[in-house]
Amino acid sequence: MRTRVSPRVGVTTTLLAVVAASGVALSMPEASAEASTSVTGTASGYAGENGGTTGGEGGETVRAGTGTEIHEALCSRASEDTPITIEVEGTINHGNTSKVSGDSCNTADDVIELKQISNVTLVGVGDGAVFDQLGIHIRESSNIIIQNVTVRNVKKSGSPTSNGGDAIGMEKDVRNVWVDHVTLEASGGEDEGYDGLFDMKNNTQYVTLSHSVLRDSGRGGLVGSSESDTSNGFVTYHHNLYENIDSRTPLLRGGVGHVFNNHYVSVHESGINSRAGARVRVENNYFQDSKDVLGTFYTDEAGYWQVDGNVFENVTWSEPGDETNPAGPDPESTTTVDIPYSYAPDGADCVPSVVSEVAGADNGVRFPDGTC
Repeated sequence: MRTRVSPRVGVTTTLLAVVAASGVALSMPEASAEASTSVTGTASGYAGENGGTTGGEGGETVRAGTGTEIHEALCSRASEDTPITIEVEGTINHGNTSKVSGDSCNTADDVIELKQISNVTLVGVGDGAVFDQLGIHIRESSNIIIQNVTVRNVKKSGSPTSNGGDAIGMEKDVRNVWVDHVTLEASGGEDEGYDGLFDMKNNTQYVTLSHSVLRDSGRGGLVGSSESDTSNGFVTYHHNLYENIDSRTPLLRGGVGHVFNNHYVSVHESGINSRAGARVRVENNYFQDSKDVLGTFYTDEAGYWQVDGNVFENVTWSEPGDETNPAGPDPESTTTVDIPYSYAPDGADCVPSVVSEVAGADNGVRFPDGTC
């Protein structure tokens, strides 16, 4: 049975009818040689705050087809903050990724290492960029854009291993990261050797994940590695698809989050897990065929949420317990979260069709225009 909470719009068309009607208006980049070889759009959400996120804008553009070439591009800059856009095409894997040394970089084998640098863009072009079993690690860095790439099957145990099992991981004094139109996927959970798809810890702030697909993983991602790691936050998640995920969509420990216009399908154990004082605004999302999609789980250290305009279709809820505090079956706000930036969310009923059109890598880098 479908439950609706405080809808903002009166659209009642079913998902199949919406998709079949193709009535969702989308904005697309103009067709030109330039459009396919540069970042499309502008950083939204919290990545647009704190001075904004522009990546390698204004710097040199280079092409890379291996992980080693990505590292070489970073190390060839005049300094660690010289802007650069690295266009990536092909499959990046352990066999073609090695450490490169230089004054403007700090790289490593078997991972794409964005460490102690700033003003960098990685963007997939041409036939696409796939990071196969190879993670992207951002550490002590700022002003980073990652767009239109796929990262898959990154393991922390078994062989080969990379990046602690995270598809994209950020840690230690990271600021202003925009990850957009990416596909992050695994082939199982921790028992199969995988960890998180999109993790932040140890003072990572002003991050946006948008128009992306996260699927087939035990863990979607976290903000904060433990109940004492609460220095992270100011994170926005919007227009993403979470599909076939056990938990952490995301898990937030402390800090502030904004989660809007995401489509959640087959979240098996728990979804948005606000704990250890975290405060998250959850609005105009579509939750479908899932369990415990919002609350505080696996801890007695409570987090808080503001809910508005969400749709819950075939969502089940656990009974409250010592370390289980689900927001449902009738979610109500437990805090208020003021958002400092302008945004215009789509109505929740439109979310499945809009997200299916725009989310993920190699999908045209299209954006919703808000007319749904």
